[in-house]
Amino acid sequence: MHQKRVTLADVAKAAGVSRTTASLVLSDRGDELRISEPVQQRVRQVAAELAYRPNAASQVLRTGLSRTFGFISDTVATSQLAGDMIKGALEGARRHDHMLFIGESEGSEDEQARLIQAMVDRQVDGIVIASMFTRERPVPSGVGRPLVFLNTVPAEPRAQVPVVIPDEIGAGRAAARALLDAGHRKIHLIGAGPTLDDVPPLTIAGRERLEGILQELGCAGLEPASGRRCGIWLPEDGWRATAALLRSGVADGAILCFNDRLALGAYQAIQEAGFRVPQDFSVVSFDDHQLAGWLRPGLTTVALPHYELGRRAIDALLAPAAAAAGVERVPMPLRARGSIAAPGAAADAH
Repeated sequence: MHQKRVTLADVAKAAGVSRTTASLVLSDRGDELRISEPVQQRVRQVAAELAYRPNAASQVLRTGLSRTFGFISDTVATSQLAGDMIKGALEGARRHDHMLFIGESEGSEDEQARLIQAMVDRQVDGIVIASMFTRERPVPSGVGRPLVFLNTVPAEPRAQVPVVIPDEIGAGRAAARALLDAGHRKIHLIGAGPTLDDVPPLTIAGRERLEGILQELGCAGLEPASGRRCGIWLPEDGWRATAALLRSGVADGAILCFNDRLALGAYQAIQEAGFRVPQDFSVVSFDDHQLAGWLRPGLTTVALPHYELGRRAIDALLAPAAAAAGVERVPMPLRARGSIAAPGAAADAH
């Protein structure tokens, strides 16, 4: 048998006050209306003892707020790589005393529209639209709620939607700087480059990573030693591009891969050719996938801050509209491991 729900009237009766007084105290308006501190303490103690919980539907009617948010992704919810985005959003919602409804569209605009409507019907206070990979997406119309784009940018150039994305330009600069600081001047790119025209289509992260790399190299008076564009950034593509680089006669230097899966293929090609990381080739990458720590030596990579992205998206939902508008770039930290050595490390070892 279900236990009878404790009502506000039950709390008021047990505390010996009116229902109005109990309501004012439990909505934190007791001081405002000069209700004595002993009475307030008694009401709160009784509410705690009775395990009173406010009626959510009544709260919505009274305040216009449901204390819930919606989170709609394409494939984030089912992705091991970006699942921390959900964790960050959940923590952000918890910190602001909200619950989170999570839905996944699997890339279907029709399904996304259905999920938005379902969440609006449930009176959510705002909605996060999230993507697994940074890409352009149209802004849904007629939502009537605060909206934040997470790891995605509006296809409409003048759309007034707050955007939270990784700082991929800063990440590109950090990756190049790690190699420059080690003394490298011959840096080969695997995945994109050597120019900004050499980027797979619809790859916002790739273009911005390359932009940061070129900026940092330019500050040092350098250009990439070479670049190999890969249409897909999988281990096989990294292996194929790196093997071609080695066949061209390159026998040492630094390789900067555009994600960790490409770097895994690069490691394989380097080993198969009889070279070693980092003695012959230093390798740096992006994403901080779990495999980066599994590789031997560990892969130095610039991490995607998935958890922080999710948390900040919730903060953006609660920010005043004027303050929230625009793009917030979340810093991407460098995870230094064992894949970088100074040039000539192999000769020094003999």
